[in-house]
Amino acid sequence: MNIRLKSLALTAAITVTAACTSDQRRQPMAAEPMTAKPSSEAIMRDRMAPIAPSAIDMLPTHVGADRENYAALVDNPVHLAGETPVSTFSIDVDTGAYSNVRRWLRNGQLPPQDAIRIEEMINYFDYSYQRPSNPDTPFVVHTETGPAPWNERAQLLKIGIQGYEVEAEAIPAANLVFLIDVSGSMNSPDKLGLLKQSIRLLVRQLDQNDRIAVVVYAGAAGVVLQPTPGNRGGEIMAAIDRLQAGGSTNGAAGIDLAYQLARQGYVQGGVNRILLATDGDFNVGTTNFEALIGLIERQRNSGVELTTLGFGTGNYNDHLMEQLADAGNGNYAYIDTASEARKVLVDELSSTLFTIARDVKIQIEFNPAVVSEYRLIGYSNRMLKREDFNNDQVDAGDIGAGHTVTALYEVVLQGDVGYFEPLRYSPQPELTANNEEWAFLKLRFKRPGQDSSELLEIPVTASTHAPSEDFKFAAAVAAFGDALRGGRYIGQFDWQSVAELAASARGNDPYGYRSEFLQLVHTARALSVESVAINQ
Repeated sequence: MNIRLKSLALTAAITVTAACTSDQRRQPMAAEPMTAKPSSEAIMRDRMAPIAPSAIDMLPTHVGADRENYAALVDNPVHLAGETPVSTFSIDVDTGAYSNVRRWLRNGQLPPQDAIRIEEMINYFDYSYQRPSNPDTPFVVHTETGPAPWNERAQLLKIGIQGYEVEAEAIPAANLVFLIDVSGSMNSPDKLGLLKQSIRLLVRQLDQNDRIAVVVYAGAAGVVLQPTPGNRGGEIMAAIDRLQAGGSTNGAAGIDLAYQLARQGYVQGGVNRILLATDGDFNVGTTNFEALIGLIERQRNSGVELTTLGFGTGNYNDHLMEQLADAGNGNYAYIDTASEARKVLVDELSSTLFTIARDVKIQIEFNPAVVSEYRLIGYSNRMLKREDFNNDQVDAGDIGAGHTVTALYEVVLQGDVGYFEPLRYSPQPELTANNEEWAFLKLRFKRPGQDSSELLEIPVTASTHAPSEDFKFAAAVAAFGDALRGGRYIGQFDWQSVAELAASARGNDPYGYRSEFLQLVHTARALSVESVAINQ
């Protein structure tokens, strides 16, 4: 199935996030005449052309977003390699935190500190890692070391994972169920309106081998579009155009119905995924956070994966959206503009839909003879116990086709001054035969459909080249995230320093994402100065 066609399918359903009343659900849907599909050249021109800011892109801020929900986030601590040499965590390909932070800044407000998950901000961007040469190798692992820009006595270790890029024609048929929140809280241009705008970008590209279904929920749940071939765009658009928002939000009922429909249409060896589009404001039925997570966890062994797409402001539940995607073996994105919808549902559709590796875990054993201290930047809600690494029953993150995953450690080498005062009676590290190794990296993953994991092992040594542009840009994003969280670890490395580092590492930026990041740094700087002035 064509990747672009899939994208359209996705967006179509997601855009559909509007709502419909129970009376409207009972009405037959009039089919619309099919329009001729555009040429491949026209499709490419449309894909590459920049999207001009729309009315939705430029919506005014929703001031007083005190009903937004974010999980309390505590930064990973600094560890002594001699006492705790092993660090274990689950990979994360979510990007929702970055676009959500962008929304806050564009609306003239600094985001809440708990909204800032630094790993999601780093992983929003692509990095030029070497790609696997064939599908037998689902991904390649890269490491790079260099000076920490904010601490002259520390180094950074960058770990990069590059997933295999599946060709468009190799993507199997998709069984997609769009689960759309049509409750009253979705009655807003940046929610329902943005969903409909997204679907119109994609619906013409659906493939006849795909099946698209639409489930909506408000006070109750219902099917507004039975599984329909992707090339029947008239029927899909008619169903979407009827959707209206109104009522309370019984999300659990919609989740149950969506999984039921997805299981009925299950495609062996294909893409089977639910796309939940909502602001996350579940207020009737099952509303307990842990109960909703448990509901998803019980379904993930069915082979149906769950992607969550967040919309809106004011009552947005980021905590629930991120955790539902994690529990459902899927990914989480926040859609704040039409451009972001295209990024997630068109340009990166294969990554969003097609999983190439499941339950991916990383374990680093630092060499105490070389490394004195370390801290993992971000991933604080992805940490695993040491013994979880070899336990295939422990869930972890999944990687989609073409995905890149990046993690950064700040490292203090032996002989440099770190965060800890040396102890009077602490033993000196002994030199070993592997004294050139900073660390030893292990990575476990499962291939789709497999229950047993495979193991990769890679020694980590110091890089012999100057820091790459990707290294510097990832460091700039990490410093930006730390600054937004209060600047605990970056010392005197201020907003201007972040901007200068990012500007020096923009490199090849075809979509303008790195340039946009630089503008956000300047915005955050201005808002922080304003905030200080107001509080004085």
